[in-house]
Amino acid sequence: MTAKQGVIQGADADLPMRGRSTVTRALPRRLGSRPYAAAMTSPIVIVGSPTALGGHFGGMERTPAELRALDIAGRVVARPGLAGARLTDAGDAPNDPGWAPDPDPRAKNRARICAYLPRLAVTVSAAVGNVGPAARLLLLGGDCTSHAGALAGLRAAHLGKRFAMAWFDAHGDFNTPDTTPSGNVWGMPFAMIVGRGDSDLLAAAAAPTVDEADAALLGGQVLDETESRMLAASRVAHFGAGMLGTDSGMAALAAWAAVVARRVDAFYIAFDMDALDGDDGWALTMPEPGGLALETAILAVRTIASAGPVAGFGATAILVGRGGDAPRTADAVARLAEAALGR
Repeated sequence: MTAKQGVIQGADADLPMRGRSTVTRALPRRLGSRPYAAAMTSPIVIVGSPTALGGHFGGMERTPAELRALDIAGRVVARPGLAGARLTDAGDAPNDPGWAPDPDPRAKNRARICAYLPRLAVTVSAAVGNVGPAARLLLLGGDCTSHAGALAGLRAAHLGKRFAMAWFDAHGDFNTPDTTPSGNVWGMPFAMIVGRGDSDLLAAAAAPTVDEADAALLGGQVLDETESRMLAASRVAHFGAGMLGTDSGMAALAAWAAVVARRVDAFYIAFDMDALDGDDGWALTMPEPGGLALETAILAVRTIASAGPVAGFGATAILVGRGGDAPRTADAVARLAEAALGR
C-alpha cells in the first residue's frame, strides 16, 4: 500500500497505527434487507484516491496524503457522533502518475482514467470486503472522478444492492465528452455514474451505478449552459444552495430522501468540498462564491442520513498549499463524515 494502514478506535486511540490489523468485533447483522441499518456500530473504512487526472492541473493527487498528515483519522474518531467507531485505513488505490498534462479537448487523460477507475473500484471493494458486509466507506480524494470508482467498488462489494446518490458540488459535473467546454473529465463523473457519456468511460466506472431518479445535485450554482439544460431535462433532483438555506428547502430535501430511501438499499454521499461557500476560506481546488454554509451542509447531509442507511461518504476537491485554511478544511471533512456516518 502507498499509505498508512491500521485500525483506530475511539477518540483516545493511539494514532496512527501501522500495519494491517484484523477487526475482531462482531459486525452488525442486516436489519431487514439492509446491511447498513446498524450504523452506530458499523465499522468505517478509509480509502484514498490520489488522482487529479480529470483536469488541466495537478495537486489533488497529493490530497489523501496531506489529509493523513493533518490527522484526518484522529479528527474523525474525535467527533462525538462517531465515538467508539472502528476506523480502518486501507491506504490508497495505486495511481502513477496521479496527474499528467493532456491537451485532449474532449476527455483529458482518458486512457489513464479508464485504467485508474477500475483499480480504485477493486481497492474499495477489497477494503470493504476485508472488514465485513456492514463496513461503510470514507473516501478521501483526489478529484471528483473518484466518486465514480468508489460507487463501482461499493456495487461490487454489495452485489444486487441499489444505491442512491446525493452529489454536493458547486458545479454540476454533468457534462460528457460531447458537451464539455474544457475536456476536463472531472466535469463529467455525475453524468458517468448515471450512465451518460462515452462507452469507455462508462465501462471504466461500471456505469450506470445509480439511477437518475435516485440521484440529487445539491448546490450547483455554477453550471455550463448545455449542462444546465441536460440536468433540467433529466430525472435528477436539484436543490440549490440558496434553497437549502431555507426551512422549505430542507423540508423538500427530506421529502426527496424519504421517497428514495424506500426503494434503495443505501445512499452514497459525494461531497465535492467546493459545495461550501468559496468566500469562507476553505482549502479548495476551485472555490466558488454563493455556496453552502458549513452548518447548512451538515444539516443537509444529516437529513439524508436520517432517511436511510449511508454506505459511503466521499470528500473530494481539496487542495492543500494554494490558499485557504487546510486544518479547518480537514475539520469540516470530519464534521461532514460525522453527519453522514455517525449518530
